[in-house]
Formats: sequence, C-alpha cells, structure tokens
Amino acid sequence: MNTKLRVGILGATGVVGQRFIELLAGHPQFAVSALAASGRSQGKTYAEACTWRLPGEMPDQVKKIAVHPPAPPLDCDFVFSSLPGEIAGEAEESFARAGYPVITNSSSHRMDTDVPLLIPEVNPEHLELISTQRAARGYQRGYLVTNPNCSTIVIAMALAPLHRMFGVEACIATTMQAISGAGYPGVASMDITDNVLPFIGGEEEKIESETVKILGQVEGASIKDAQMKVSAQCNRVNVVDGHLAAIRVKLSRPASVDQIREALASFSSLPQQLELHSAPDQPIIVRDEMDRPQPRLDRDAGAGMSITVGRIARDSVLDYRLVALGHNTIRGAAGAAILNAELLVAQGYL
Repeated sequence: MNTKLRVGILGATGVVGQRFIELLAGHPQFAVSALAASGRSQGKTYAEACTWRLPGEMPDQVKKIAVHPPAPPLDCDFVFSSLPGEIAGEAEESFARAGYPVITNSSSHRMDTDVPLLIPEVNPEHLELISTQRAARGYQRGYLVTNPNCSTIVIAMALAPLHRMFGVEACIATTMQAISGAGYPGVASMDITDNVLPFIGGEEEKIESETVKILGQVEGASIKDAQMKVSAQCNRVNVVDGHLAAIRVKLSRPASVDQIREALASFSSLPQQLELHSAPDQPIIVRDEMDRPQPRLDRDAGAGMSITVGRIARDSVLDYRLVALGHNTIRGAAGAAILNAELLVAQGYL
C-alpha cells in the first residue's frame, strides 16, 4: 500500500488501547491518526492524558495527538475499539452508522446474529455477514466486526483443527487467567497475592457461547452454532500476562495421539497463505515437554500471536486432554483486532 489507512482508537488510554498503539507503531498498512477516550482525558494530548503502563516508552508519533470523545466524527478511515462494555455498544453503533468500519475488542456486539465474531485462521468465511449486517441496519460504508473474549480465542484456536479433522462433540475447559485480563488497576493485590480467585464475572458464559458461534457455519443471514457442548470454569491467577486453559475433548471420530498432535502442529490457514503482517508463521505451536506451556516461557511465541499447546494425552473420562496458552492482551485482544483488520483489507472490506 502506498498510503496507509488512518486508524482511530476508542478507549485509547486503557491497557488494551495502549497495546493497540504499541503494536501499530511502524505497521506497514495502518497509521494512528485519532485517539478517543471517555471523561477526564478529553481535550488533552495523549501524553498528558495517558499514564503509559507497558514496558518501554510511549511512541513519539502519538504523544501530541489530542484525545477526543468516543463519538463521530473522528479524523480516520476506520476505528479499533477497546471501550468499556457499559459504553461500547452505543458508541460503536454510532460510528458504524456514521460510515466507519468498527473492529472491536469489546464484548457488546459479539453475540449479535449479524456480526462476525472473527478469528482469521478459524472462520474467515463469517465476513459474509457484513453485507447482511449493512442491509439489516442501514449502514453504508460502516460495519461491526468483533474479536472474541481473550480465553475464547485460545480455546477456539486449539479446538479448530480438531473439529475440522475429527469433529468435537464436547469440550470442558478450565482456565487460569492472568491479572492483566482485568485491566488496570485490575485485581486488588491483597486479593490475588498468595491466592487464586475461582470466579471471573461473565467469563464462563462468554467462552461457552462464543466458542460454538466461532466454530459454526454461515447459514443465510446468521450463524448456525457448532453442534458441540462447551463447559468452562474460570480462575484468576497471579500471573501478569498469559491465559492458560486445561481442555478435555470428546471427538466424533477416532484419532490417535499422533494424529491429534499432527492436526495441531500442521494447522495453517488463510492469514498464513496471504502472509498478513501480524499473522504468525505457526498459529499453533506444539510443545512436547511435560511441563510446557508456561506463561512466562511461552506467552510471547509468534510475537504473542501464536497459541502454544502441550500435555496432549488420552483422557480417562473424555477422549483427549491438552493445555493451551495464549497472550491475552496481544492474541487475546489488540493483536487479534489488528489481524482482523489486515484480513478485512486483504478481502476488500477496508
């Protein structure tokens, strides 16, 4: 591309908003041109409004950009959203109605029947819903595309090649989720230090409903959910980044351990074929060590965009068990949305 597309970021001062800015610095297709946030940040420069929470320095190119309210118009071609759930739904719809493509990390529209819930390696065909959405909602240039919950992405990516090759009838997932998933300041230190919190509000329901939508098929104007049962239990653990999921699956067709491993290790899809900028060479990395994956050692695999799977074994209750890990603020949030945007460019939607 000779001219980069201009990006607006909604919720720019939050941790995920900052991750967007970090990952977009030097991006070959996108350049940040507008920033928006709610409340006290408005009217200030980004450097004045934002306390930078990521390692390293705030990129120079965003320091002097003024922070606007999260409402159109914004000086950009499309927007990424990491707005809080309580304001995201209405704000994102207002941008779509005003003609802006909206690629969102927020949860408000994930389960809308006409909105793609997208993992580019898993369900790129769900982008067909954009034309349905525009017709139903009266959008012209604008539309809504969402990426899944941070743990759902890890689980759905691990299930996708197994479902494709053998069929998955049931999945039980127990997550151990990093504290960065709660945003900043997140979980109180006196609650999480020397502790595990066995409840994350709304998380289990998101995993159970989002996974079957992602692995489902487009039928007419909506998605027919995958015919599998998904059960999730979610825990917050004292790890900064990296969501781990212990997964058990029941398959529709017999498979050996070697076949399961090969299905995961050889998994590749459209983003790799298109050589999208943020797509990892290996979407799923299989580790054979008995004590991997581990958040500290494996969360940054593929620049934070790969899922690492290990502990593949037969299970005495269901058929197989495995452990999957992903970086929750990169593959599970900002990086996922950026990869979605790259696919939208490649498919002619941006």
